[in-house]
Parts: sequence; C-alpha cells; structure tokens
Amino acid sequence: MKVRLFEIFTSVEGEGILYGTKTLFVRLAGCPFTCFYCDTKESLPLDSGTEYTIENANQLIDSNLKEQTYKVNFTGGDPLIQHQAVALLAKHIQEKKIPTYLESSCFDIDRFNHVLPFIDIIKIEFKTKDSNFVDSNHYEKFIDHTLKCLESSVKSKKTTFIKIVVSSKTKPNEFQELTNQIFTLISKNNIDGFIIQPSYGVSEPSLDLLLELYDIVYPHYIDVKVVPQLHKFIGAP
Repeated sequence: MKVRLFEIFTSVEGEGILYGTKTLFVRLAGCPFTCFYCDTKESLPLDSGTEYTIENANQLIDSNLKEQTYKVNFTGGDPLIQHQAVALLAKHIQEKKIPTYLESSCFDIDRFNHVLPFIDIIKIEFKTKDSNFVDSNHYEKFIDHTLKCLESSVKSKKTTFIKIVVSSKTKPNEFQELTNQIFTLISKNNIDGFIIQPSYGVSEPSLDLLLELYDIVYPHYIDVKVVPQLHKFIGAP
C-alpha cells in the first residue's frame, strides 16, 4: 500500500481543546470538498504532495518526530480520503506510546470506523450549510455521517470533541438546528469539548454573532469555548 503525503512538520497545535501543545502534523493529500474558508487549498488535489510506501512514510515520520512531542495529528486535506493508510500510520505511532489525533470532517462512517481503533483523540468537525462544504442536496447526508461518527467515537470512549467553524455567513437558526441534532444524539457528559472557531481572513464573524452562537450552545454544554486559530497569531504553520 502507498500513501500520498503533502507535508510533515512540527509546530504548535493551533486549534481545539489541545491548542498550544507541541505536535507533529502529518498532512495527507487530497480533499474533494469545497469549504470557502479552507486555509490549506494547496493540499486539496488528490495528486498533490508525494507518494510513499507505508514503510517509507513511517520512516519519514520517525525522522521528523522531535523529543517531547505531545501528539501526532493526522490532518489534510482530509485524512479519511486515505483511511487505510492512515490506520497503518497511526498504528505505528501508537506503538511508540504517543497519542494519535484525527482532524477530519468525518464524512464517511465506514472509513471512520476503520481508522477509529488507532486514534486516541478525535475532533469531530461539523460543517455549517454556509461553508460550501457540499451542495445543499447532499448536506443532510453528510451531517448524518458526521453524527454517526460522533456516536461511534463516544461509544468507543475516545477523547472526543466537537469543532464548528463559523463565519459572517453563518445563520443562527441553522446553527441552532445543528446544535439540537448533536445534543439529541449525545449528552454533555459524552464529549470533552465544544469549540466554536471563527473563520480567519475571510468573512470573519462579528463578536455579536459569536456571542449569539455561544449562547445557543451554552444551555447544552456550559464549557463551550470560542477559540480562534492560535497558530495564525504566532506565525506558525
């Protein structure tokens, strides 16, 4: 089996509940989706990056792994595009007793479940309708898969948190509907965090909108946080 990697680098985790931690990022190539605020567009083409055998990719990861790295983050693109390869790479990392972290839109429950045994920390990213992730005809099917991934992660007792990127285009009533779907499926005790992440550099949401969206989540989950992308502010990749 082979895997196409766009880049591997060590930096500071800039998002989610583990922001600020020293992290090795394994960015996989390929993502067919079209989020308008995507900040890694160069990694989206399925033929971007470089192709490696799994053995060579593991060697590349090992050579880039620095001391006192907190976790290894499989990101993209979208790692589930190459789910079989991700499972093998993550298994290799777990054998080193280093936590593995999946950063994905969780668009396919079967691919997700294949990777799940080899991942320790999972960010379930829900896309809003305004993200342009998929067209409106396919949005509900996508959300159904993401909800199933959330449920599967929780049942597997993984460290699980939710992230939703919002912009000035985000409609509170649609955000409310999505939040209700999430907490109809799970309880507040099932997750380890709920992050509202404002878009950066394009269609940035106002403080008033962020507070309105915060207030929608708060009755369900009082530890909800608005967390911007830290690495953007410190000039990290």
